Amino acid sequence: MRTRERQIYTVTLTGSAVNAALIVLKFLAGFLGRSSAMVADAVHSLSDFISDVVVLIFVRIAGKPRDKGHDYGHGKFETLATLIIGILLGVAGIGLMINGIESVVKSLNGESLPRPTMLALAIAIFAIVSKEWLYRYTLRAGNRLDSPAVVANAWHHRSDAISSIGTLVGISGAMFLGDRWRILDPVAAVVVSVFIIKSGYDIIKPCISELLEASLPENKEREIIRLVKSVPGIEMVHNLRTRRIGNAVAVDLHAKMDGNITLSEAHAKATAAEIAIKKAFGDNAIINIHMEPLPDSAKS
Repeated sequence: MRTRERQIYTVTLTGSAVNAALIVLKFLAGFLGRSSAMVADAVHSLSDFISDVVVLIFVRIAGKPRDKGHDYGHGKFETLATLIIGILLGVAGIGLMINGIESVVKSLNGESLPRPTMLALAIAIFAIVSKEWLYRYTLRAGNRLDSPAVVANAWHHRSDAISSIGTLVGISGAMFLGDRWRILDPVAAVVVSVFIIKSGYDIIKPCISELLEASLPENKEREIIRLVKSVPGIEMVHNLRTRRIGNAVAVDLHAKMDGNITLSEAHAKATAAEIAIKKAFGDNAIINIHMEPLPDSAKS
């Protein structure tokens, strides 16, 4: 297994172990501690665990080298994994919202909601601390490894920490402010669900752009042109086309140079441009440079 893939697996397995423990603790605290918000939070942690499994499966596929059926490699499997995580996050948020609204309606209709116990409060605090640590640990690794799937998973951890903060507020209010304030437990779940749904949207949006072959940002394309033109002898760059393939960038461009130089010299210049791009965008960048002679008017 390659170093990058092994590191992604290590980070993801760490998250899976923490999530598995939190799922059990939150469900116990939710049912035994009489907190509907904690039960909803446990469901959210379950979606985290599922996302870890998705990353473990798809990163292994994405790490495969190019083959006859995938000339550009398998990088978009990682994009697909990221998209699935975003969808799971959105679905979890919608589920939390529906559950919370139902409890709020019951309370407004005069139905008495149960008072949460100290067990639910303690587990909420533990969940916040552990998930915030996991978010920071996973985000650092995702940025270092340039893995959008790992970064997405980090934000999933952060959303779970935020969810637990809302749960803590709701549980605290329901416990210490009296019977009529027990509605805070489901209200907290509804408020947090909005942020969770927004996080899912923020993850899904760039994945859809990549799957629809969106170009790199304009500043990245300007940087590519600058790098190519920094090679002595390459005077013009046009017909630039870019896109992302997982954690790699794909670049196609036409480079104009003196038409009187030898093919070997032209090839050397194109190779130098390719090296410059890979230094800036990673060794896994897929680059295709078409060499063209300058028109006579440009050679003077």
